[in-house]
Amino acid sequence: MEKAIYLKDIWQIDNLKYYKIHFARKYQNMYEPLDEWVIDRLKWEKDWLGYRPKMDAFNLDYIFSVMRFYHEDDTWLFGGVYQVVGRFEDRYEVKLEEIGKKFIGRLKLRYKVNFQATRVNFINFYGDLQVSEILREPYSGLVFPGYENIDITFAELEAIVHKGRPDWKLALENMKGVYMITDIKSGKRYVGSAYGDLGIWSRWQNYVDCGHGGNRELKKLLSREGEGYARLNFKFTLLENHLAKVHDETVIHRESYWKEVLLTKGKFGLNVN
Repeated sequence: MEKAIYLKDIWQIDNLKYYKIHFARKYQNMYEPLDEWVIDRLKWEKDWLGYRPKMDAFNLDYIFSVMRFYHEDDTWLFGGVYQVVGRFEDRYEVKLEEIGKKFIGRLKLRYKVNFQATRVNFINFYGDLQVSEILREPYSGLVFPGYENIDITFAELEAIVHKGRPDWKLALENMKGVYMITDIKSGKRYVGSAYGDLGIWSRWQNYVDCGHGGNRELKKLLSREGEGYARLNFKFTLLENHLAKVHDETVIHRESYWKEVLLTKGKFGLNVN
C-alpha cells in the first residue's frame, strides 16, 4: 500500500499561527463555491472571502483558501493564499499573495470535515491535509462525460459555457438532440430540443444567458421566483443526441415522444404543448 502524501510533505508553510483556513462549502441557498470560482474569481473572492459575519471570523493576517470539490468525497480544491488587508463592519478586503500561486485550482486536498465552522485556525489542520491530486491545468469545469452521461446542474453548465470548454463545445455544437430540464425543488420537468441551425451547445448557451431559454412556463417560473432560481434548482440531462444531418422532423417527433413518456405537459410538468 502506497504511503499517503500530505500537504506538509510538498509545501512548507511558515508562521502558521498567522493563518486561518477557509473550508468554503455551500450552505442554505448559496451556490457551490467551486462553481462560483470557475465562473468569476473576483465575485468568488467577494462572496466567499470578503463576506464578514457578525463575529470577526478572519481575525488573523492570512487565509489559506480551499473550496469543496463536491464531485469527490472529502476533497477540497486550493483557491489561493490571501492577506486580510482591511477589516470593515460588513466585509473584508483581501489581497491574493504570490505564495502558492502555482497550486491555485490545481492542488486537491483530502480531509473529512465533520464540523460546521468554515473559518478555523490553520495550524490545527495543516499536518492532516492529505494531497489527493495535483491537476496538470487549473480546474475549469467538468470534463465532458459522454452523451449518455450528461446530468449537470445549471451552475455546472454555466461554468462550462463561460469557460468555453472545448471538449463540451466540440461534442455539442454540431449535434441536434432532445434534453430535459428538471426543477429539483418542485420535481417538475421540461423537455426541449435543439434542431435547425442551432446545435445543443448554442441552445444551452441561451439558457445560461437568460435562465429560461425563451420557454413560456420557465419564463413565468423565473418571473415569480427570481432569476437566481434556475441556477439553484435546474438540472440538465441529454435524453438523446443526433448528428446534424438528421432531419428536424425526426428530432421534433422524438421530443414529442419524451414529453408523453415523462408526462411533462400539464400539472406534472413545465411544457405547454
